[in-house]
Amino acid sequence: MQPTPSAARAALVELSGEPLDVGAHLTAVASPRAGAVASFIGQVRDHDPDAPGPVVRLEYRAHPDALAVLRRLANEIAGRADVLGVAVSHRVGAAAVGELALVAIVATAHREAAFSHCRDLVERVKQELPVWKRQVLADGSHAWIGL
Repeated sequence: MQPTPSAARAALVELSGEPLDVGAHLTAVASPRAGAVASFIGQVRDHDPDAPGPVVRLEYRAHPDALAVLRRLANEIAGRADVLGVAVSHRVGAAAVGELALVAIVATAHREAAFSHCRDLVERVKQELPVWKRQVLADGSHAWIGL
């Protein structure tokens, strides 16, 4: 029996201090009904336009309510009529350049919907998730972003 849109739940929602596993996210949304799986993978980069030097790592801190917020956002997307699966995780703690900071995956029957819902999920996570990052530079200085 297919759940009603209001009862739909995201398959995987995490805040993790460990490296994020894209394969686990893909597995979580797998469905024989899915003709499209759109993903966004955000990774730590070695620069920031506002930073005075090279970035060596980010340190993410989450508000105690952050997981509940992430779950709500993911479930709102999962509850849309044409969405077949949602998986989303955000890193917390230290992440070096090249490590994944955000993985968001949405499965639907058609690509246009998958792209649209995945983009919406990512934008909402970036706007609403109470997670802040401490940007650490090569010279040892740092700056808080998102405070």
